Amino acid sequence: MTRMTQTPKQVLSGSCLCGSLAYEVDGSAGPIVHCHCVTCRKAHGSAFSSVSNVPRASFRWTRGQHDVLRGYESSPGKTRHFCAKCGSHIMAERVGAATVLLRLGCLDTPIAETPVAHIWRSDAASWYDPKVSVPEHQDGFPR
Repeated sequence: MTRMTQTPKQVLSGSCLCGSLAYEVDGSAGPIVHCHCVTCRKAHGSAFSSVSNVPRASFRWTRGQHDVLRGYESSPGKTRHFCAKCGSHIMAERVGAATVLLRLGCLDTPIAETPVAHIWRSDAASWYDPKVSVPEHQDGFPR
């Protein structure tokens, strides 16, 4: 008699910079994209935001939801959620959508998925071009 084994379900976890706000997602990250829209650039103070959709039903807050979670409606129907203590942007959601958008910079779980696209390049920062290669330094900028 053969014994059937089930593949363990992946659980993704993430948290803010100060650790006051945390979440879990049952399952894997969806397609990863780098969003260059003006609101992502402004919200993250960066050239782009790396994001992934996950099913809303699989997402749950595990810490800080009632204490430090804040939201900002950046465009009609879209709310960006962040930690009121440290400012980390954790996720965004649209009213009625079946998925939520994780901000992957706050993901604590290593994932194997890789980005599939850069989006909203029409809004891109003038000082960043993903096609231009620049030197990489593993441990900060050399002195």
